[in-house]
Amino acid sequence: MGQAGDDDKAPKSGSTLDLFPIGNCTASALIDRAGRFVWACVPRVDGDPVFSALLGGRDPADEDAAGLWDVQVEGATEITQAYLRNTPILRTEIRDASGGRLEILDFCPRYRQFGRVYRPLAFVRMVRPLAGAPRIRIRLRPTANYGEQRTSTTMGSNHIRFVGAATTLRLTTGAPISHIHAERTFRLEEPVAMFLGPDEGFDADVATTCERMLRETKDYWRGWVRTLSVPLEWQSAVIRAAITLKLCAYEETGAIVAALTTSVPEHAEDTGHARNWDYRYCWLRDAYYVVQALNRLGAADMLENYLVYLRNLVDQALRSDPAPALGAAGAAGLDEGATSETPKANHVQPVYGVGLEPVLTEWVAPHLPGYRGMGPVRVGNQAHEHMQHDVYGQIVLSAVQAFFDERLFRPASVEDFRALEPIGQRAFELHDQPDASLWEFRGREAVHTYSSVMCWAACDRLGNAALKLGLADRAAYWADKAAQVRRTIEEKAWNPELGRYAATFGGDELDASLLQLIDVRFTSPDDPRMQATMKAVEEGLRRGPFMLRYAIPDDFGTPKTAFNFCTFWLIEALHLSGRTDEARALFEEMLGRRTAAGLLSEDISFDGAGELWGNYPQTYSLVGLINCAGLLSRPWTAVR
Repeated sequence: MGQAGDDDKAPKSGSTLDLFPIGNCTASALIDRAGRFVWACVPRVDGDPVFSALLGGRDPADEDAAGLWDVQVEGATEITQAYLRNTPILRTEIRDASGGRLEILDFCPRYRQFGRVYRPLAFVRMVRPLAGAPRIRIRLRPTANYGEQRTSTTMGSNHIRFVGAATTLRLTTGAPISHIHAERTFRLEEPVAMFLGPDEGFDADVATTCERMLRETKDYWRGWVRTLSVPLEWQSAVIRAAITLKLCAYEETGAIVAALTTSVPEHAEDTGHARNWDYRYCWLRDAYYVVQALNRLGAADMLENYLVYLRNLVDQALRSDPAPALGAAGAAGLDEGATSETPKANHVQPVYGVGLEPVLTEWVAPHLPGYRGMGPVRVGNQAHEHMQHDVYGQIVLSAVQAFFDERLFRPASVEDFRALEPIGQRAFELHDQPDASLWEFRGREAVHTYSSVMCWAACDRLGNAALKLGLADRAAYWADKAAQVRRTIEEKAWNPELGRYAATFGGDELDASLLQLIDVRFTSPDDPRMQATMKAVEEGLRRGPFMLRYAIPDDFGTPKTAFNFCTFWLIEALHLSGRTDEARALFEEMLGRRTAAGLLSEDISFDGAGELWGNYPQTYSLVGLINCAGLLSRPWTAVR
């Protein structure tokens, strides 16, 4: 019944992850192909899911389903969906068997007001009749405490309060309150505006105000998109990825989360206890690639805010000044207290909360069955305890931007360089020490080549920054450190018997991250050693058009899906190796695997079905698409 209405090609997979994100950098939600809110967390992205149907274990169409907000149309025969051009405002059109027709406009308000950006924790739904008088039924069923119960309600003359979650929400509307509260079917004869936000009075005409919010939100996003630098080719795909990347930002602190969801499994899992993770946090392994994408987009506003987050994080880590822990209660505001764990001094973790929380105690939410019933649903992430040495390179590679970028309000100074040097020192100290790798193995450690190469990059780029600042002695110091790390890598990561680099020192494993030796400029694509390594990686890890991270068993068995970001790494490496036609063909293949919203999750099956798995929408996949489009597109001069 549903049809894709986006301006990009329809997806090849029939994944149930075919969801449309909306948001405003404070609030976010996922809407399914029937126009239902099935995922939204409050008071922030890592909080309690008041709309939890995505992980509720049952069809949201079921009469007893909870954690959703839908507009059911009696006798519905056709549903089409599309974003308003260059915005995250979703339009859903529904037709019924009698010829009736309506549209639903869903968005989170965002625009400039009183000299600042207005981005409340709020969701707006506007339901408009287009033909006839369709009969509708509104089901608004928030949940509390990770699906444990539905919220209780109280009513006023024009509002319903939903009480029991971490944040009490209030629906304000001009529609008959009793119809909504009783979930009564009624004729839609005039437009209905609904504003769901904090428990505060709405001292204005709700219909007029929501219309103004719609207009100004649309203008804001279209104005923002106009500031972007996009490639000639694949513009709509890049713009959609850029908008969604911005939705993954928690603007108050500058953090950018890995995804908007938790516990969407990496593949179909019979045992129901494996690869389900909470990605609603900020991973430093993303940092370098996010900054790459923001640079290609020219999104200086996001870039500068993200660099602020990274500087605060480094300052906190090196000063041993921990932010409040996000314990088992999480941001949900449950009764359980925060953990007493404290972060290690002078240690940068792989992952932090969006408010710089260092402790993200992992626990299982017992009342949510999980995506398609495939639990567990995890909250928090044990990765905050891991040693992951690539993070030092990720930080420096990202932060060095500010020493060269003249657009920024706050260019980096000598003092900022001095603050980064301890990060470089840690990179040098740890470059030949075992860690959990960027893939966060939970059951084993080794000295991973990618981690060591990123430590080299930290030293190398600090030398570049020192030169820019005119600090010749420090430039020489960091050049010497980088040379020492390079010698270690060349000696210990090279496997002479196999004639290629290995994923670990002294090992023989393959890892897609070896492709990144080109991107970070450790080696060149025409280096015979790199060519041999790339050939081995393709032969060992490529499955049709898709790339695995690794093919060996890990803590949970042998991987059963490919990792979308690694396929984008392969596309980049093919292009940089002179195989641009192959790279373009593979890029087009990946574009065809996107959802109707024009997005990708973390993983994809390589069994022929091409079904998307893993948390969604995933920042890694968004920046992979943006970065590859920028590399592969014909130049704008081609149109002249």
